[in-house]
Amino acid sequence: MTITQLQYVLAVAEYQNFTLAAQKSFVTQPTLSMQVQKLEDELDILIFDRSKKPISVTEVGKKIVAQAKNIVNEANRIQDIVDQEKGFIGGDFILGIIPTIMPTLLPMFLKAFIKKYPKVNLIIKEQSTENLIRNIQDGHLDAAIAATPLEIEFIKERPLYYEPFVGYVPKNHRLGKAEKIKPEDLDISDVLLLQDGHCFRDGVINLCKAPRNFEGEHFRLQSGSFETLVNLADEDLGMTLLPFLNTLELDEKKSSNLKYFENPSPAREVSLIYHKSELKIQITEALRDVISGVVRGAIAFQDVKIISPLNK
Repeated sequence: MTITQLQYVLAVAEYQNFTLAAQKSFVTQPTLSMQVQKLEDELDILIFDRSKKPISVTEVGKKIVAQAKNIVNEANRIQDIVDQEKGFIGGDFILGIIPTIMPTLLPMFLKAFIKKYPKVNLIIKEQSTENLIRNIQDGHLDAAIAATPLEIEFIKERPLYYEPFVGYVPKNHRLGKAEKIKPEDLDISDVLLLQDGHCFRDGVINLCKAPRNFEGEHFRLQSGSFETLVNLADEDLGMTLLPFLNTLELDEKKSSNLKYFENPSPAREVSLIYHKSELKIQITEALRDVISGVVRGAIAFQDVKIISPLNK
């Protein structure tokens, strides 16, 4: 039994296809199939049921796949130990970021990070929170940046910053003359929301104490863009809420429509999340230090109240 054989088993279990598993493992299909077959012969059991399309994992195979994940992770940890001992921070690192954070945060830290850690090959993927969680569990992401708390047993959360919500309220809106706003001022029926599936949308709904399946009275909006929400608000179709970093790029005219909350300001917690196995932890810590450093100067708010993306 070898680590390579276990890696091939994990690939077949994930893709349910020997040809695709071989492509993803960068080997030929006969090589991968032979090694999986060799392991099955050695153990005298079938890990995969090849009679089904797609290929399925047998009952005993499910137990082997679960153990194989642990073994492969622990094998990878050996290289981590060596890298940490040598003080080496480099190699491939796959980072996921949710869509409502990526456009504002990435330009703030990316240049500083690659300049400070030129040996790290940072691979960045924009994904929903649900996909981030699944890919961290499956080992396809080394870490991710998401709104927390998530309260998932196999994930560790390290807060990076707390980002206040800011109201975008056109002059003709009922709150247009208010100097500051309070959560109780909000009426979910005239708050423009992102499409379902965005955790920022869930945080706004929780802030307004509205049912999660709420839909607007006159139209349904399927947009993942804060810019779209701002433009609709400018057409007097309602108000919206923006994460603080998104307000920094507004022009002077649009900035005049911003309304800040009375203290404590509602805010979202943004964290670096990763698997509890802590593989490549030296790169994770380096990312956290760089991001915390650049964001600290941009967000000066101190008195905030965290609004969870969870439905509580």
